[in-house]
Amino acid sequence: MNVIDQLIREEGEVLHAYEDHLGYLTIGVGILIDKRKGGGITKEESRFLLLNRVKGVVEGIRKNLSWFDSIGNEPRKAVLIGMAFQMGLNGLLGFKNTLEMIRVGDYDKAAVGMLNSFWAPQTPARAKRMAKQMETGEWVS
Repeated sequence: MNVIDQLIREEGEVLHAYEDHLGYLTIGVGILIDKRKGGGITKEESRFLLLNRVKGVVEGIRKNLSWFDSIGNEPRKAVLIGMAFQMGLNGLLGFKNTLEMIRVGDYDKAAVGMLNSFWAPQTPARAKRMAKQMETGEWVS
């Protein structure tokens, strides 16, 4: 037994937001996130969660798109990572024609495919930025 084990035993561990016994939003091992009670996470905790999620997204992409690392262009890789982050890996993998265009290096057609998708009207500004980044291979602000 150590302090971590004891805290988990006493607080429980829930891997999604839930209301504690007083009705306040909490996550993990008793971590108060309800702003009504001064809760939340730090910027460092947010960054840790983000980096951990991105790592998982990249692993999933690599497992499913063997050519991902051969793109060799960080802004274009970032587009695929961002799309998988937003829509989930299966959402990204649904872009079969677009992914094939990326695989063969036809980034102009890939960008057109991105903009002609069901995804584009849902988050139009984001889709336009990501399509431009895919097309040019340069970071888009």
